Amino acid sequence: MTLQQLKYVITVVNCGSLSEGAKQLYISQPSLSNAIKELEKELGIEIFRRTPRGMTLSSDGSEFLSYARQVVEQAELLEARYSSGQKIKRICSISTQHYAFAVEAFVKMLSELDRESYEYTLRETRTGEIIDDVKNLNSEVGVLFINDFNRKVILKLLKENGLTFHPLFRVEPHVFISKDHPLAGEKIVTCSQLEDYPFVCFEQGQLNSFYFSEEILSTRTFKKQIHVSDRATLFNLLGGLNGYTISSGVLGGDINSGTITAVPLETDEDMLIGWIENVRAGLSAAAKLYVSTLRQVISGYGFELIDKNNT
Repeated sequence: MTLQQLKYVITVVNCGSLSEGAKQLYISQPSLSNAIKELEKELGIEIFRRTPRGMTLSSDGSEFLSYARQVVEQAELLEARYSSGQKIKRICSISTQHYAFAVEAFVKMLSELDRESYEYTLRETRTGEIIDDVKNLNSEVGVLFINDFNRKVILKLLKENGLTFHPLFRVEPHVFISKDHPLAGEKIVTCSQLEDYPFVCFEQGQLNSFYFSEEILSTRTFKKQIHVSDRATLFNLLGGLNGYTISSGVLGGDINSGTITAVPLETDEDMLIGWIENVRAGLSAAAKLYVSTLRQVISGYGFELIDKNNT
């Protein structure tokens, strides 16, 4: 087993296919395929399952990937330390529901990262796609919430896909509204007060189930409802139409335009926000740094962090 073979496996996983991996590695696809087959034969395991639709990691492959990443990272650290002028290019992908604090943590991490070269991906996306991203190792970390309503469905889905939920903090739901909204001065608002205003929420595509909604009270009937796909559009609609959405209450002042405010919503429900990982693959050093920075940002807003092992 060679370090190059480990890099081959990691590259194929990151690229999502053998052909794209071969292009990135500047070798032929047959050469790459043979190298991986020789590694599988040597180890006596199947790292990838080959199907007509492509290659996917096996259970053994997911476990192997975790060790391979650690070995390659350590080798790169050694190379950077002792090779003149050599720099490490960090690679990491994060998928998250539409939370400003998740973006703020991403910005903070990269601002403080002492690297001349890195390649990171941040995807604000649908709940189902977050789970798929982490399941398929397209992202190492996914950020989402659970509550009493969706808990059984989400946790069951995570378990079936080999994913684990790590709680970060618990919040009381707030409504996000424009600072010029008629209800902006209220200390707390009720659902009845919001009834005549447009409710703006994130669409969930084919998995447009109540359980995958990013907003609580998803089963309520709204007189006016608008589905959007990105946070910038949502904020524009909150200002332009006196709309509202329901979220954590953590706006992130440096990220939003400063025209939106959060007002507590009168409800018995709460939100447990956390992050998910593929337990068979583990986290790279870069992903661990993001989670650590995420915890710092949340703590900085005065929220009590939940113990890592307490779900």
